[in-house]
Amino acid sequence: MTDDFLLKPTIRPRRLRAFPAMRNLIAETRVSPSQLMLPAFVRDGIEEAVEIPSLPGVFQHTVESIRELAAECVQAGVGGIMLFGIPNTADKDAQGSPAWDPNGILNRGIRAVREEVGNDLVVGADTCLDEFTSHGHCGVVTADGQVDNDATLPLYAKMALSQARAGAHMVAPSGMMDGQIAVIRAALDDAGFTDTVILAYSAKYASAFFGPFRDAVACSLEGDRRSYQQDPRNRREGVFETQLDLTEGADMVMVKPAGYYLDVLADVAEMSPVPVAAYQVSGEYAMLEAAAANGWIDRERAIDESLHAIVRAGADMVLTYWALEYAQRDN
Repeated sequence: MTDDFLLKPTIRPRRLRAFPAMRNLIAETRVSPSQLMLPAFVRDGIEEAVEIPSLPGVFQHTVESIRELAAECVQAGVGGIMLFGIPNTADKDAQGSPAWDPNGILNRGIRAVREEVGNDLVVGADTCLDEFTSHGHCGVVTADGQVDNDATLPLYAKMALSQARAGAHMVAPSGMMDGQIAVIRAALDDAGFTDTVILAYSAKYASAFFGPFRDAVACSLEGDRRSYQQDPRNRREGVFETQLDLTEGADMVMVKPAGYYLDVLADVAEMSPVPVAAYQVSGEYAMLEAAAANGWIDRERAIDESLHAIVRAGADMVLTYWALEYAQRDN
């Protein structure tokens, strides 16, 4: 581009920004409700939905109210729902056995949602033990307190199978255990669930922004997960972990968190031959809601900007606690 070109008085990019219809006509990035997935919590032992204090507007649901939420998602055009289960504290154990119990809270929630919406909404299930273990880690723990990767893998396979039997279209291993995708894929295929999708939490970082989520699922964790989740200081590692999951048979891959890892998301989107998801996590949601509640930012504009940034960076789908609200507003 020459200086002469830049100096021509007829060149005015702002013509294309002059009024809303023009801006909408040429927008490079668009977020559709159909590419959004709503994370949702179903909890044992409650009689009505309970709002989560650190996630205003987000609730722990009963089996009945999760049905209603799923139906709302269908009506609004949301693409999917990702279910997380919260068992009674007394039912947790060192292995997390309520996770694969057919009558456990997560599997009851999956069945209820599928009964309600059929195939009109993609029904996903979190495939991780942290909500179900008494120690709060994502896998079984050795006597010296270390997470035993290899001993955890068959438990993930049991959990994924129970979720597929309950009706999940998609299982989502989020524990960052090495080899988890291959083990789950083999178990699903051997049991005849060849059409069950695996959404791999491929680049999941040991983030400070998971705090409200741990409140939401009443997590029992003491300590941290830095030995198996990724170091926030590393970028290339996200692509490497994604490559491993692709090799093992992941149908989709994910970057989590989304907003603070847009560089990783862009890297993964550039190399991935399968759809790429990004999880706008609880801390991202809570911070924006708190700022908006204090009148410091324009809430709706900030929500839209955050979602557009994630899609602009390369996400094909976004897990966000604003999925239903955004879809209802979009319609």
